[in-house]
This record gives sequence, C-alpha cells and structure tokens, in this order.
Amino acid sequence: METEGDDATPRNPKRRKPLNLPAQSSQDLMPTLPPELITEILLKLPVKSLLQFRSVSKSWLSLISSPEFVKTHLLLANHRGVMFNVCNATHYVKECSLSALLYDSVAEAFDLDYPGKNPYCYPSIVGSFNGLLCLAVAVSDRLLYNLFLWNPSIRKYKKLPNYTLDVSHHYNLDKHRYGFRFGFAYDAFLDDYKVVGIFPIYRNGRLCRVEVKIYSLKSDSWRDIDDFQGRELLSVSGKLVNGKLHWLDRDQKIISIDLADEKWAEVEQPSDFKGCGFLVLAVFGNDLSAFCNYEWTTHADVWVMKDYGVKESWTKMFTIKFPHRPTGYIFTPPIFMSNKGEVLLQFGSRFTKYNPKDDSTRYLDVTNFAPCLEEAEIYVKSLVCPFFTEGIAKATTMELK
Repeated sequence: METEGDDATPRNPKRRKPLNLPAQSSQDLMPTLPPELITEILLKLPVKSLLQFRSVSKSWLSLISSPEFVKTHLLLANHRGVMFNVCNATHYVKECSLSALLYDSVAEAFDLDYPGKNPYCYPSIVGSFNGLLCLAVAVSDRLLYNLFLWNPSIRKYKKLPNYTLDVSHHYNLDKHRYGFRFGFAYDAFLDDYKVVGIFPIYRNGRLCRVEVKIYSLKSDSWRDIDDFQGRELLSVSGKLVNGKLHWLDRDQKIISIDLADEKWAEVEQPSDFKGCGFLVLAVFGNDLSAFCNYEWTTHADVWVMKDYGVKESWTKMFTIKFPHRPTGYIFTPPIFMSNKGEVLLQFGSRFTKYNPKDDSTRYLDVTNFAPCLEEAEIYVKSLVCPFFTEGIAKATTMELK
C-alpha cells in the first residue's frame, strides 16, 4: 500500500540539473520560451497530455522520448490510478482515478482493452512497478498462463515467451489443482524487470513436486531456480519489499525469495498472528505488512514490519471495524493511504474508505462498476517502456488499438 501523497497533492522536488533539450524547430508552439522552462512545464504534465504534445515538433518528440526525461518524469509522477478486474462473464479490467476515489463524491471506472483479452480466459493482476503492470491470463488447459508486461498509460505491452513445465512423465494430473503463483519485481541493482513463477503440480490429489522459474526482461528468457522448499503457497501474487518477493504458504508462514542471490527464507512473525483466521500480505509504504482478519469477530488488524527482518519490529498500526458484514465477506489489505490518513481498501467486492480519526468506514460510489471486485492494484502513470532494449525483438511489442 502506498502512503506518500496522491495525485491531488503537488510535490516540491529539490532543484534538478536541467535536461538537455534538443534544438527547437521553427514549428514549435512556444519558440520564445527558454528550453529549460519548456522542460519544466512538460515534466509537470500527465502522460495523456505528453502523448498529445509529441506531434508538436521533432524536438519535443525527441525530448519526451529520451530516457532522461522518462526517468525524471517518473520520479516526479503524482498521477496514479487504481487498476482492478471484475468477476463476470466478460472478464473486464477497469481503471479509476485514485484522487476520484479518495476525494470525489462519485468516481467513474473505465473499461480497458488489456492485452490477451479473451472472454474465456480470466486475467489476474500480478503486480505493478514504475507504471508497468504484469498480467497473467489463464488458457483453457490450466497448464499455461499467458504473461504480459503492460503500460496502460501509453498503451504498450510485451507478451512474455511461454515457460515450459516438465510434465511429460506424469499421468492423471489434476488440472484443476495447479494453483500457479507469480511475482513481478524490479531488480534495481541489475536494472531489470523480473517475473517469478511457482508451479505446484498435483497427481491424484497429492503434490508431485514444485517447479520454480524466473523470467528476465533483459535476457527475454526463463530459467529454473533450485533450492525451493516445496511448500504449497496460499498467496497468489508475491509482494516486493527490500528486494525480495513474499508469499504466504498453507500454514500462513511468510516465505521470501531474494532477487539478488535467489535464495529462499522464512520471515519471522509475532505470536499475535496465531489467532488470525485469515492472513493477507501487503506493502505499507515501503514496509512489509500483514492484514489479519479474525474469524467470528468484527474487525481486522493492520500490522507492519518497520525494521525488515527484525521480528520485534512488527507493529499493529490500527484496527479497522467491519461495516455491515454479509456472511463470508472480509477486508483485503489497504490499497492506499492518503496524506490525510484516510485508507482506501476493499471490503468484500466493494471499494471502501476508512478514517482512523473517527474510526468510520464507508462504501464508495463508483459508476460503470458492478459490485464484483476481484483484486486491485495501484499504478503510477508513466512513460516507461523498457521493451525495446537491446536483444529484445521489436516484433514482440505491439500498440493496442
């Protein structure tokens, strides 16, 4: 869950080194403005406006497309959206402005033409980083997911090459019990986007083995990872904290894989978690968080590990009371905390907002949205598009119409 500002709150960054603006053409709309001022103006604009300005002149197109501008614009970005999918016959993926959810009386959701769209294949949001989202779309035989890296702001995506599983010598496989898990991460040390896939394979109701693979965008390929402990995982999508992806196993223990050395470890938990009926992992700011729903009670606790790896640093931040609670409804982890302290989260299949000041929770009104919310992910609207790096074929990257 993010906690720093929101797209209704401007930032005041430190003074930056001016970008090198290409020479202006005679067709520029603002030829009298200094290049540094033009750059400052463009850096403050949302992605949608910048895409329109690309046609103003070759110099503006060159500037907006430059890696330095894209990186600086990302660092300053305060325009965020909430991406979510809904469970109905058409498998919609929708987007809504974060500021509208937080501050408007009624927000509007918009349908998105996501990559790999198929009325018979269910899309799952694996994760988001730097404006890129990872989508997993199941295919009919349940042995394969089509995976995509997608920037919805600029409508660009890349389909990842298919992974292969060693199932040739296994018979009577339980195709409805695969329970594949994925994690999407950015490796800052190598400047590489990675996807971790965990593939438990069952036969006759029993776990045969677990295959673990990792995809690197730089190499555009999958490879096997050893040293997995063979646990069955409960969490669907891994949560990235401190350079590690985290999942819950069937015993509600937290396990992680370090992207640097690709080693697995277990994260210690406080004894308070033992009474938790349903535990869910999340990210609170930059910290690992656990969202604890208690069975047969009326509340859920939000815990944060303030000092990563230190068991004693687990701290209960606040308790959220359930609103009117139909049978089987639970809270999911907080999606966002505004600078006013209000918390955006899901309850059942609806967006809700919790205010810790008066301990109130209320449902949010969203148009073009049937109350059947499956999962939600915050993403920043950016120009990032790392798909054309050396060694990656351009034919695998397309522009959505």
